This record gives sequence, C-alpha cells and structure tokens, in this order.
Amino acid sequence: QVQLVESGGGLVQAGDSLRLSCAASGRTFSSYAMGWFRQAPGKEREFVAAITRSGGSTYYGDSVKGRFTISRDNAKNTVYLQMNSLKPEDTAVYYCAAGPSLYSSTVYYRAGHYDYWGQGTQVTVSS
Repeated sequence: QVQLVESGGGLVQAGDSLRLSCAASGRTFSSYAMGWFRQAPGKEREFVAAITRSGGSTYYGDSVKGRFTISRDNAKNTVYLQMNSLKPEDTAVYYCAAGPSLYSSTVYYRAGHYDYWGQGTQVTVSS
C-alpha cells in the first residue's frame, strides 16, 4: 500500500506560479505511475497530468497543457506539479494519485486507473 500526502497549495493571484508536491511512502515509489487530478465543488474530478514510473513520458489535460509541468524524483519518493500562468478556473482541490505502470497510455487519463489517493491540497487563484 502507498500513502500519499500533498502540499504546496495556497492562495495566489492570476498569472502567478505555484508548485505542488506529493510525498509517497509505504511501497516502492518508483514502481508506480503518478497522476494529478483536481476537483472543484459541484464538479467532477478532472485529469490534470500524469507521469510514468521512470519519468520518461508525461501526459496533460487539455486545459493545462503548456502551463503545467509534472515531474518526479524517485530518490525522494516525490512527484511535483509546477503550475504557471494560473487562472481563476484552476481553483480546485488538487489530488495526487498512484497507479500501475502499463504499456497503454490512455489509462492514465482515467481516475479509475489509480489505486491510491492523497487527501488533497487547496489551490485558489484570485483575479
């Protein structure tokens, strides 16, 4: 089992940058693909970004592509989400997730693929 803890959320102005971190423990971190999802009140959970276990491939949701960057440091058991050019519509609770690494890339876009989830960290972007 993997335990995930997000940090780095907060209140920022539109156009600012923020970096989220997700620290993992419990099992071998490098064995898992990692994803970031977000959810606003009354909205469905939305895919943000994913990264394969070695960091060789990354995937992004259309709404954040070009602005957000996912990365990982397996030596530190940590995955990051660098968020630039933040917009008010980015306001949400951001969740880190861990799931199996597979040959198929399409699975990483689905929340149901992931087995372990953090508690989330709030990101609020003001205009």
